Amino acid sequence: MPIQISKKEFIQFDYKPDYLYSKAELNSISNVDEICERINIKVKKSDVIVDGGNVVRSNNKVILCDKVIFANLNKFSRKELIRELHELFQVEKVFFVPQDPLDVIGHADGMIRFVDDNKLVVNDYNWEREAKNKQFVRAFYIALDNIGIDYETLPYNPYSNKTTYHANGIYINYLQMNDLIVLPTFGFEEDEIAKTKMSVLFPHYRIETIDSNSIALNGGVLNCITWNICT
Repeated sequence: MPIQISKKEFIQFDYKPDYLYSKAELNSISNVDEICERINIKVKKSDVIVDGGNVVRSNNKVILCDKVIFANLNKFSRKELIRELHELFQVEKVFFVPQDPLDVIGHADGMIRFVDDNKLVVNDYNWEREAKNKQFVRAFYIALDNIGIDYETLPYNPYSNKTTYHANGIYINYLQMNDLIVLPTFGFEEDEIAKTKMSVLFPHYRIETIDSNSIALNGGVLNCITWNICT
């Protein structure tokens, strides 16, 4: 779906997901033009290849997983892409974080979110510092240093998942609305830890939870399956 830039501005990026393989999966892609026409939303179209879930945005910053650079190599140099993203998102800063090699989807919303313009919340990757994924973890924390703002961590426990496609245990993929955050839970001991942490980070929001195991088996959680807009 298009990404909202302001109350009346929406950008429709080129959606070419590298994680949908079968004909059935490809047929599941929404007819965006028809949807936007029915709800009376006019969009500006861009030929930049971007998945909505790979965009994490505040008022003046946007963070994307670096897969967007490689997806657009045939269209833009890195410098050209950054300039184009600045113009499209109308933000001061564009940052990239590395794609987790164990995450086949590679969306930033499964790794990092804004609390506000001056604080982030990120997955707690400390368990992976000495594991086979430690090279990614090192690169991720270097990227956080480059972003240069404070961050807190949320529990992260995908380690019992049967495939890397499953998103069970990824709490950071929550749904955020005007004054409500719906937090995924999985029946893990981290459920209550995550809820308590979110209550501290977002004191002016009501924090609700919903069991998300079935959703997560399909590769994403609550932010992945929703599209909210400011009216």
